[in-house]
Amino acid sequence: MEKTPIIQEGETIIMYVDLTNIYKKYKGLWVALNDEWNKVLGADKDIKKAQQQAIKRGYRNPIMFKVPKKNMAYFGTSVNG
Repeated sequence: MEKTPIIQEGETIIMYVDLTNIYKKYKGLWVALNDEWNKVLGADKDIKKAQQQAIKRGYRNPIMFKVPKKNMAYFGTSVNG
């Protein structure tokens, strides 16, 4: 998975992440990702099961992402706090 550089405009930070490989392998599933978006920590049809897989691997707050069944543009947001 490849990330392009982060673009920062004022307090807004834009990060582009290539999720092509995740899409190919995990279509239609929930995936738990690490903070860098470069490692799948768990995957399942059920979000709670995917999250539990990540927790068992030592990640308390994984990024949860529903992989679409069809490849399409996705615009998301994240709030760190």
